Amino acid sequence: MKAVMLAAGVGRRLHGDDNGELPKALLRFDGQTLLSRHVDFLIDFGINELVVVVGHRQDEIIAELDKVAPKGFTRTLFNPRFEEGPILSLDTAASVMTSGDDILFMDADVLYQGDVLGHLLKADRPNCFIYDRDFEPGAEPVKLCLKNGIPVDFGKTIVEDYDTIGEWPGFLTMSPDVSKMVAVAAKRFINRNEILSTYEEAFCEVMKSLPAGIYGAVDITGLAWIEIDFPEDLERAQKNVFPKINLRTDNPFKAAGE
Repeated sequence: MKAVMLAAGVGRRLHGDDNGELPKALLRFDGQTLLSRHVDFLIDFGINELVVVVGHRQDEIIAELDKVAPKGFTRTLFNPRFEEGPILSLDTAASVMTSGDDILFMDADVLYQGDVLGHLLKADRPNCFIYDRDFEPGAEPVKLCLKNGIPVDFGKTIVEDYDTIGEWPGFLTMSPDVSKMVAVAAKRFINRNEILSTYEEAFCEVMKSLPAGIYGAVDITGLAWIEIDFPEDLERAQKNVFPKINLRTDNPFKAAGE
């Protein structure tokens, strides 16, 4: 399995427009960057390669990868239009998404305990979301909706009927065929000049086009995680979420000897 991580953005919601701040993937918690934490977890879980889509201040991302990742484990793809829309970063990874490998998709700006990723990677379906039922409703969270345990809608705006709803932490897995379909869907949005569309719309379009049950979903409610988009998210990450994560030293999903 290969991991595709989007880390190209300028972090407007966190730092403001036209900022020169470091990418959010380089935020530090107890001296360790988010990117370094991602690498550690991915190696623990046996991921073969991490491909990072870069843009804003790419040299710093590359330097951190050189520092924290084993040689040959990571590579980067540059999105020259990183300021225009996140779906362009998803399209930048099309060569990986259509490579015939199982894909783990990841947002780079998430702080989480390893169990969050472990539950996803140990799921019994190759195409799978995770979701957290304990969230504040509103327009901002990306939501996953299920009916009778089956995903039926996904995104910030929900139109389908559902019986369960949760916030998506930014990670999902895809089989080779589904990953290719997502890449094709992203390209369609771009060809229609809908570059302000979110990449979640490409995921949702594919999910709704497939028979019910192709996608699974794992409930990770109660585990510690946060996506860092706004200044208040960073404050909460530092004061509330990271201390909970730091109390955990075990990784119940890492097999002995791995």
